[in-house]
Amino acid sequence: METVDAIVVGAGHNGLVAANLLADAGWDVLVLEATDAPGGAVRTAEVTSPGFRNDLCSAFFPMAAASPILRGLGLEEHGLRWRHAPDVLAHVLPDNRCVVLSRDVDRTARSVARFAPADGDAWRELFTQWQGLRDPLLDALFTPFPPVRPAVKLLRRAGTADALRLARMLTLPARRFGQERFAGEGARLLLAGNAAHSDLSVDNAGSAVFGWLLTMLAQDVGFPVPEGGAGELVAALLRRLGGRGAVHCEHGVTEILVAGGRAVGVRCADGTVVRARRAVLADVPAPALYGQLVAPEWLPARLLRDLEAFEWDSATVKVDWALSGPVPWTAPDAAGAGTVHLGCDEDGLATFGAELGRGRVPRRPFLLLGQMTTADPTRSPAGTEAVWAYTHVPRGSVATASESARRADAIEDTIERQAPGFRDRIVGRCVQGPAELAGHDPSLVGGAVNGGTTALHQQLFFRPVPGLGRADTPVDRLYLAGASAHPGGAVHGGPGANAARAALARDGALGGGYAALIRAAHRAVYG
Repeated sequence: METVDAIVVGAGHNGLVAANLLADAGWDVLVLEATDAPGGAVRTAEVTSPGFRNDLCSAFFPMAAASPILRGLGLEEHGLRWRHAPDVLAHVLPDNRCVVLSRDVDRTARSVARFAPADGDAWRELFTQWQGLRDPLLDALFTPFPPVRPAVKLLRRAGTADALRLARMLTLPARRFGQERFAGEGARLLLAGNAAHSDLSVDNAGSAVFGWLLTMLAQDVGFPVPEGGAGELVAALLRRLGGRGAVHCEHGVTEILVAGGRAVGVRCADGTVVRARRAVLADVPAPALYGQLVAPEWLPARLLRDLEAFEWDSATVKVDWALSGPVPWTAPDAAGAGTVHLGCDEDGLATFGAELGRGRVPRRPFLLLGQMTTADPTRSPAGTEAVWAYTHVPRGSVATASESARRADAIEDTIERQAPGFRDRIVGRCVQGPAELAGHDPSLVGGAVNGGTTALHQQLFFRPVPGLGRADTPVDRLYLAGASAHPGGAVHGGPGANAARAALARDGALGGGYAALIRAAHRAVYG
């Protein structure tokens, strides 16, 4: 029976971040992964044609580039190299107009000004505001809840008047926020299109913050990609961990062992037991942790009732292609963009979100498309292009391979309208519906890529259920380290880092007082 300081269940990027931070503190760490490779949703493979490296899920990483957690790990010292497309993003309207977001703020300003002359200065003003708030805001986002010190710094930096207006913006729908700040559709589409990276409609309260955050990060750090594929980010985390921790793949965990209200180890699928002296960290969705891995007698009844209301984000259909040449856009400005939004104008985005909200497969899909060779020439042979696109669909609406293929055909139809001849350049295609996405990463339950909805009712101390907004669970020394925990989905390492910090605090000199405080808080929340 093996015994280690800490067991990390799941080798997604959050699990590997947690393992690195615990190893930095001198802990003996074992990471157990159910699938045949580490990385979870951050993996790369040749799935379309030989020589074409396609990212299976995550592809562009603005949150990773900005995250103080990942930057603090110094992954560039372990082989990670970021690459950028000439432009960050382009939104192609159905009438073939195009707005471009570049890391050069003047280029972006000129592009949005083509839709409304005053919007160029309005864009610069919005970005200047972001630059003033950026550091304390990101610190607040990635600090365990409640982020008292970063929040105080943010308030001091913004001032009371601007802080109130920022708080109001955090509640706005993305479309309303764009209409208040910009006269033309170009700038508004950059905000709304980025908001649609979440599962929220542009008319949902709280969607503005996602659009604003991603748009400002795009202007600030771009949408970088790891040279060689998304899997290189995971490879750098593994190299950094080195021999200080072990990662065992094809070692699924079926039970977290609890004794006296404390996590003491895990039982693996092959029946073996591994003991944990100090902590168990679970890089899995909250329903998997509380609904499967932990016996219900160790959990408050109220938490289990709350979990019944847990809401997943929308399902996803993703298509990867190997192309014999670049995408033949009729909008020239789209050619140099790493990410391209297409299929909908401003009203179309609202319709797309409304149809998803009603459980209907949208008639006109909104696409997020990645031109990976444009961003990183190592992704495919010279003169070719590795491309992907995905769209959201209602959960349960695409359940078979044939249904996924039909949706993939609709995706290709949308691209073909803006890039006639696209289909003629396809030399290989791989379609991943919800089942296929969950097949390579079981945490993508039903094709949900964010670990649960990004709606306001499941954020901060409501994530994953009403509680503390922390990694600590009602089981002592057990921590939720996956995207279901605050601060949520995307590749930034926040949930993994928060879980590691909580484990270190519990095991520290003041650990007894920390545990008593957490127990009291859980009693107040769950009774």
